[in-house]
Amino acid sequence: MNCEFMIASTPLPPCMPLPKAMLRLPVSNTAKVMYARLLEEILTRGTEDSNGILFIRFPVMEIAAALSRSPQTCKRSLNELEQAGMIMRVRQGIGEVSHIYILLPKEDAAHE
Repeated sequence: MNCEFMIASTPLPPCMPLPKAMLRLPVSNTAKVMYARLLEEILTRGTEDSNGILFIRFPVMEIAAALSRSPQTCKRSLNELEQAGMIMRVRQGIGEVSHIYILLPKEDAAHE
């Protein structure tokens, strides 16, 4: 990888957003990186539901490829994020990809 030092005028390379509150959550680092990737995905390819709320369809195999992790690790991380209240998955029909809603932490949640 070719790297260089940053100066004040250096433009940042493409980055993924990660709310600071995520750093305090008791979830794995893989789940935190996954959350950032899901957030990026919803910002670029999110679809509105009938209530105007954004969701994504992101199959586990695609998530695994995007994060260079096994599908089992990704399923575990999705479960962690769901149990932590950071995502909500709405199952669709048999063989259909779930809708994933990304929930944003409130500012005061970071201080709990």
